Order: sequence, then C-alpha cells, then structure tokens
Amino acid sequence: MHKLKIKIFADGADEKHMLDLNKLKHIKGLTTNPSLMKKAGIKNYSVFAKKILKKIKIKPISFEVFSDKHEEMYKQAKIISSWGKNVYVKIPITNSKGKSCHKIIKKLSDEKVNLNITAVFTISQVKILKNNLNPKSKSIISIFAGRIADTGRNPADIIKQSVKMFSKHKNVEILWASTRELFNIFEANNLKCQIITVTPDILKKIKLINYNLNKYSLDTIKDFYNDAKAVGYKI
Repeated sequence: MHKLKIKIFADGADEKHMLDLNKLKHIKGLTTNPSLMKKAGIKNYSVFAKKILKKIKIKPISFEVFSDKHEEMYKQAKIISSWGKNVYVKIPITNSKGKSCHKIIKKLSDEKVNLNITAVFTISQVKILKNNLNPKSKSIISIFAGRIADTGRNPADIIKQSVKMFSKHKNVEILWASTRELFNIFEANNLKCQIITVTPDILKKIKLINYNLNKYSLDTIKDFYNDAKAVGYKI
C-alpha cells in the first residue's frame, strides 16, 4: 500500500466503523451520504454529523445536502460547512429533476466552501465544473466509476480525461466513487486519480494484497468443503 499515491477515503455511515477507520494511518478521509445514513438507521442528520465531528477533527469528511431546491441546498451547504474546517459539503451535479446545480456550486466555491461534487457520470458534467469551480477553493469531483462500469462502459476514460483537465488545479481532486473491488484502488492509482472511496467490506480485503494465489486457491476449496460438510449435504 505504501507504493500507492492515491488517497483512500472510507465510505459509510456506521459510527463505530467510521471512528475505527479514522484511527488507521492509510485511511486519509471519510465520506457518507443520505442513503448510507438511512441504511445505518440514522434518524437525526445533524446530531449524527456533529457527534462524529467531535471525534474526527482533522481528516476530511464529506456530508451531503439533501434538498431539491437550489436556494435551500445553498442554505444547507452553509450550515454543514460551519460544522468544521475539515468538512466538505457534498453537492449533487443536478437535483432530482435533472436541473443543473452549477450556479449553486459556483456561488459556494467562490465563497471558499469546501465542496465534494457528487454523482458525476459524464465528461460534459466535468466540463461544467471546470467552468464553475473556483481554482482557489478546495474541491473534490466524485466520479461514480463503479456505476459507470455497471452500464458496460469503461470508467477509465472519464477518469483519465478529468485528471488531465484539472492537472493544473492543485485544489481540485478527482475521486473514484462507487468502488466495486479492491483492484479498483490500483486502477484509480494508475490513472493518477487523487482519491478513491472504499467501503468497509472492501477495506477488509487489503490484507489480501500480494497474497499467495496457490494458498488462496486452497483456502477457497476448504471454504466450499467445510460449508458443504457443515450443512450435511448428501447426493
């Protein structure tokens, strides 16, 4: 892992997992979203966020706005930003009606609010951000590589173009989102992507890096054998 330049951010909304992962040196930041919070059973957004921020004070952490109205989105962003210097505000590239959020993004970026632009899928969306992100403000562009791959397309193309497009903007970082497997970390790193978000389930597999494949083959066979034996299968 020490040879990788890419920064690994832990993705999730389980309080214990977040606090435990924050302690690990190779975890450089954390992200969450309303869907993950719902899955974790969180009822009060701000109470949860503020509780987490009492323990996570240095590493960057992203919290997302959830309004569909641009004016309200802006107000939420300003409130979320006020919770801590390490907070990045997640703003979707459009609202749920498909209306571009570029005006709100520009306004917040010009006001030096740390932004994480989320749900980016196309190079045309990235170009919109090129014209609206203040290069002096800290910003992350989250490209949903895993979901792009789900459609049968290679996400490497948009990642590569985006990295090149912002190569002279030191405050803007490209993030590989919706990671599907451990190898994505190496793919993103080779494309010079600055950040990748990884779920706890995939993070557990880091110990398998360079694991002996013959031993892994035997481990797998033992798993199949022991599971069949435990159930008592007969033919």
